[in-house]
Amino acid sequence: MLASLLVTLSLVLVAWALGFLAFAVTLPSPSMGTISDGVIVLTGGEGRIARGLDVLRRHEARRLLVSGVDSEVRLQEFVAGYHVEPALMRCCITLGYESVDTRSNAAESARWIAAHRMGSVRLVTSDWHMRRAAYELRRAIPAHVVLIEDAVPTRPSLNMLFVEYCKVLARLTLQLVHDVRSWMA
Repeated sequence: MLASLLVTLSLVLVAWALGFLAFAVTLPSPSMGTISDGVIVLTGGEGRIARGLDVLRRHEARRLLVSGVDSEVRLQEFVAGYHVEPALMRCCITLGYESVDTRSNAAESARWIAAHRMGSVRLVTSDWHMRRAAYELRRAIPAHVVLIEDAVPTRPSLNMLFVEYCKVLARLTLQLVHDVRSWMA
């Protein structure tokens, strides 16, 4: 019995370690030249907003949502900080102040997608964050909306990758438990 338990735990540990290795060495990459109706940038990482603005300025998307903007950030600060032309700001950029985490980013983004009747959207976030962010957004938007993953390359620490991998596994486990409970009910 004890030997069986040790073998099972060892297999789980090996699977977890191999999963982490795969997670760490296969980070998502940028999407170049792809056209979409809109682009969503999740705040919190260097280069994300600049990437979203670049997509908008290259006419690879018509509208931009910056999700998770701190309530202290004012429109004028954003315009000045990112050198945004006032006309571009008025026509095409929405600052989203509602979200505080990845799940609420997805909910805020889904409402924005619906309000603008988008059929495709590009998600911009850091490479290490893309898997969980895309998972949450896919769960929040209609199945017909095409989601393009556009990861901003970073140099994440081993600790950052470890924490994000655990968050991904925890989120998938919670969803699995929810799905099993729903199926059994």
